Amino acid sequence: MKKVAYILLFVSSLGLAQDIHFSQIQECPLWLNPANAGFMNGYFRAVANYRNQWMAMGNAYQTMAVSVDAALLKKDKGKGYLGVGLFVFNDAAGAAKIGTTQGQLHINGIIKTGDKSKLGGAVYVGFNQNKANYSSLTFGTQYNGKEIDNTLGTGEIATYHSFMATDVGAGINYEFSSAKVQMLRDDIFSLKIGAAVHHLNRPVQKFSTGSEYRLPMRFVGNIQARIDIKGTKVAILPSVIYLSQATASEITVGTHIRYRFKNPTKVTGVKSETSFNIGVYYRVKDAVIPQINVDMGKYAIGLGYDLNISAYKQVSKMQGGFEVYLKFLMPDDALFKRKREYSL
Repeated sequence: MKKVAYILLFVSSLGLAQDIHFSQIQECPLWLNPANAGFMNGYFRAVANYRNQWMAMGNAYQTMAVSVDAALLKKDKGKGYLGVGLFVFNDAAGAAKIGTTQGQLHINGIIKTGDKSKLGGAVYVGFNQNKANYSSLTFGTQYNGKEIDNTLGTGEIATYHSFMATDVGAGINYEFSSAKVQMLRDDIFSLKIGAAVHHLNRPVQKFSTGSEYRLPMRFVGNIQARIDIKGTKVAILPSVIYLSQATASEITVGTHIRYRFKNPTKVTGVKSETSFNIGVYYRVKDAVIPQINVDMGKYAIGLGYDLNISAYKQVSKMQGGFEVYLKFLMPDDALFKRKREYSL
């Protein structure tokens, strides 16, 4: 039976040694790249994310995240400004609630490289706590012939203990936007390219006494675009996101189709538009991810669901994970009534 305990501890270590995961990655901006802090068409943004994964296994993973970020010193004629952000997440798995709680502070320097382009470079520092409640686990030695009796001893010794660690990361972003502002609508082509490295200091994961395992760095690359179809209220929002950590990697590719119910004006700017977005993404060799969201100007809500198609689908029954996000965005013109800054 001790072998079972060792296996549990080993699996727990693997789970804690990998980062949390979202499928609506573009809607968890600070998890994706610290250079997203303040790098938006607005002054303030708040996003809440929730994910419930592997429901066929009894809600094996539950992940929650909240991020807030803002653009400081942003002026119409200014050449640069500062982005700041705070990102907090918590995940828990299994009966032992094995999980991580982390808080990160993001600082992003953003400069305008042209009338229609900008560049951002950022760093973050964070503190994370890993913990588990092994007292909630049960073992075969507690079976009394009829049922599991929690008053019986397990005969096992769990050496895992809670610990805290410091985390550091960095990222860059570049965006080009060619916006033709009209009174009734916008014809926009925009392209955003970003890259980030998380866990630059490779924090030690002290799962047990004497453990010196270091968390592998996570590398991120992403390309996102907005392509308005001229003469219509339709836009295409394709994206490609690459993630790599140790021996694990993934590529997610897909697009949203955006339909505008309400067009923007010169005064209110692009973020005033009300739209409905529907999309499908493919995480290579793992899942098909349908997504829908409604953008109501300052507010947005979105839903996504993983349809697991990997070899694990025999166990998961294609039930990969459900996600929901809520977003609030204060657009550029919410504070000052002026012509918007061409998506910059």
